Amino acid sequence: MDGVESGALDSEGEGNLIAAAQQIVRALVSKRELTDEERKALVQLRAQLSTITIDSEKKKKSIEEGASREEHLDVIHEKIMRWENDQSMIWDLGQDEAFQYLNAVDETLKLIERLENSRQDLSVEKDEMLRNAHDVLQTAMVRLEEEFKHMLLQNRRSVEPEHTSFRSSEEDAAEEGSTFSYSFDDSLRRDSFNRTSEESIIDLVHPEILPDLKCIANLMCSSGYEHECSQAYVSLRRDALDECLFIVEMDKHCIEDVLRMEWATLNFKIKKWVRAIRVFVRVYLASERWLSDQIFGEVSLNLSCFIEASKAAILQLLNFAEAISIGSKEPEKLFCFLEMYEVMSKLLPDIDELYPDNVGSFIRIQYHELLQRLGNCIRMTFLEFKKAIASNASATAFPGGGVHHLTRYVMNYMKNLVDYGETLELLLSDHGEEGSNSFGHETSSPIEDGKNGVSGCGFPKLAAHFHGISSVLVANLHEKSNLYKDVALQHIFLMNNVHYMAEKVKNSELRLVFGDDWIRKHNGKFQQHALSYERSTWSSILSFLREEGLHSSGSSSISHTLLKERLRNFSLAFEEVYKAQTAWVIPDVQLREDLRISTSLKIVQAYRTFVGRHYGHLSDRHIKYTADDLENYILDLFEGSPKSLPNPYRR
Repeated sequence: MDGVESGALDSEGEGNLIAAAQQIVRALVSKRELTDEERKALVQLRAQLSTITIDSEKKKKSIEEGASREEHLDVIHEKIMRWENDQSMIWDLGQDEAFQYLNAVDETLKLIERLENSRQDLSVEKDEMLRNAHDVLQTAMVRLEEEFKHMLLQNRRSVEPEHTSFRSSEEDAAEEGSTFSYSFDDSLRRDSFNRTSEESIIDLVHPEILPDLKCIANLMCSSGYEHECSQAYVSLRRDALDECLFIVEMDKHCIEDVLRMEWATLNFKIKKWVRAIRVFVRVYLASERWLSDQIFGEVSLNLSCFIEASKAAILQLLNFAEAISIGSKEPEKLFCFLEMYEVMSKLLPDIDELYPDNVGSFIRIQYHELLQRLGNCIRMTFLEFKKAIASNASATAFPGGGVHHLTRYVMNYMKNLVDYGETLELLLSDHGEEGSNSFGHETSSPIEDGKNGVSGCGFPKLAAHFHGISSVLVANLHEKSNLYKDVALQHIFLMNNVHYMAEKVKNSELRLVFGDDWIRKHNGKFQQHALSYERSTWSSILSFLREEGLHSSGSSSISHTLLKERLRNFSLAFEEVYKAQTAWVIPDVQLREDLRISTSLKIVQAYRTFVGRHYGHLSDRHIKYTADDLENYILDLFEGSPKSLPNPYRR
């Protein structure tokens, strides 16, 4: 009943309105003049009629626009959904198809924008249309993400840089024992990530698809789907960088695995790591950063995408170095530590540029701290090397009195360390004088003594430590020489080893560190040992050739018995020396010849003079050896092969 009554009232009101309007028209026709009140009433009526007309037109236009937008959305929806039932990838079918799809997505975005801008007069129909438009957009975003991932994956390039190389150096390998040295190509230097100036940048994806990837990224980000787009990129590029690590032969190892490795295996792994991190940072990471800049540069996601994509790979490399820094500090590892430190130092500017600002601080700080720990590791290992020399003990004498393997090892060790002079000088500068004179041995204060060549050296701190090491080595050699029962052999041993040290310094880069004064001082030392050898070996033998005591008391005649006894004792003593000292060794040819000549000048000349002076009192059977025999026999000394003299009595 209420509805019927309401309709009747509406109909009655409309009829009254029409009747009133008709009455006003008739009144106006018959009216010649209007009063002010009548004019005012008509103005109000006109304004009311105008308002009613505008509202009616707006309502009509809104209905028409709503119908048009709905039709437009239906067209867009059809274009988008057409591909949902198609297994083909849009971009595989050509640029025309891709352009049409992108255009449809763009139209969807514009429609949503128009609907949201008119939200104040949004009807139920418009609200539903807006939800439908967002559904269409979401469907399109899912498809674009698939297309984006497909293009990244299918166009990925795994390129091994041809301009990188790794070379092992076997110089002086026969002498060095555990010491070693290796180098790598230094051609991968760079200043920025500018594609035009950086030869290290390689194409990690085919360059012709970059505009399409960039277009999709821009569209997804402007649609509010930047998270989905960046995650798709990060996931695929993370896997791609893992493949790059495989290319540079860098295996995955946890810290515990590295700490358990045998030294031979670890040494090999470290060499591979040095090459890997250099190529990875300056080629692959630089190229990855460039790629992310090309795709996400316009939407400011380039840096965050790069960092997320590369974080796992760079941390894998840093974890290996972390394990090395906390491992044992044996001296033979120092060169590997230095290689790792130097390559990380050279890459420091690259890391700072690749991982800037707060977003890259985690990687950057970890890299800086690891480099500092490696520096501490090098200092500790270097000082451990000096302690190892001081504590190196021998239970038996070194055979033949030759150059001890410790001497060869230490001198070649220092020789190779000169190649890392700048790095060691930097690391030792904060370490004071500790270690240079820390073993209680007398040294010549190399830092203060300008005459010894250290003050003028480019590496004064390193030179001070090297002087300390050489002093420790000499002191250790003196202790080892006491293992010989024969004093003469003690001097041969010290002569050989000090001579080796002096020659190693003189004929290598060590000369620039030790200085000429050090060489002269140690030349004097080994020459003094040579003289001491001659005195301890030949003085007692030469005493048999003295004139004193040969004459009978109170007479000028020669005691034939004493003369014969002197010659016999000389021969016996010479035979003992010959038997013993042919087994001794002087490895250096020139030093061996010099000592033979010096010995021959003293012994042969004295023997020739003695026999010649008393030849008239001797028969041939009393002269066991001629002077020429002795000279030839002396040439057999110090060859390291024991011999005995035959019975040469002349008939």
